[in-house]
Amino acid sequence: MADYLVRATAADAQIRAFAVTARELTEEARKRHNLSPVVTAALGRLMSAACCMGSMLKGEKDILTLQINGDGPVRGLVVTADAKGNVKGYAQSPQAMMPPNAQGKLDVGGVIGNGYLTVIKDMGMKEPYSSQVALQTGEIGDDLTYYFAASEQVPSCVALGVLMDRDNTVKQAGGFVIQLMPFASEEVIAGLEKNIASIQSVTKLLEDGKSPEEILSLVLGDMGLEVTDKMPVQFHCNCTKERVEKVLYSLGKKELDDLIAEGKDVELHCHFCSTNYVFPLEEIQKLRNRC
Repeated sequence: MADYLVRATAADAQIRAFAVTARELTEEARKRHNLSPVVTAALGRLMSAACCMGSMLKGEKDILTLQINGDGPVRGLVVTADAKGNVKGYAQSPQAMMPPNAQGKLDVGGVIGNGYLTVIKDMGMKEPYSSQVALQTGEIGDDLTYYFAASEQVPSCVALGVLMDRDNTVKQAGGFVIQLMPFASEEVIAGLEKNIASIQSVTKLLEDGKSPEEILSLVLGDMGLEVTDKMPVQFHCNCTKERVEKVLYSLGKKELDDLIAEGKDVELHCHFCSTNYVFPLEEIQKLRNRC
């Protein structure tokens, strides 16, 4: 099944909901970056969340960035997403390892450790919107739930999961975000809390093969779920050799002269997709001549 996201409302629009299946894009990230299983789980969770949060953006050119910096072995994660279902991300230490947690599961919280979550929204204004909160557990879902409450004053439930296969490929990945609108009644709030408390973990739902629609149906029960949109999501990096060339050109005469003096081809690496771009010495000379 190709990855996709659904947006929905419930309880006469007192609730808005997002759910995504992200196995293919998480597997793509694992292969591109040669991620360890626990880092795959961490990055896959963050990318699933970014897909949901990216779909909340209003403008087609708006960009969401989620950054996690911690004192655990992975050190940090960076993910960006847009409103069209494109997401990309990388880990600072892609092959970081961590023993299983007390439940025998991949210890995402342990590999991230203590630190901060930063949410940046670039909406084409003079300065991007940026907000930072302390990590609560490092499990990512809990941390984003806290972010929504503390920074956006939106009561939310964020549940994310990645299930690895025995060959260390991605078996399932995805999650959901449920949010209460300001006018939600006490009855709706109580009903939602009861439903969320009674469902299985999102990892179990994914393992059972539940689709995004089925997951939201289970979470929202008889609250009048109405799916309003469905769109594909994918791992996509917009880097090109032309874009990288512009970065080289922006270095200016002195920096380019220094590169030419080294007498070697220049190789630049994209952190997001692990693509290497090679610029032969003669191409660097041509850039220098254009300055």
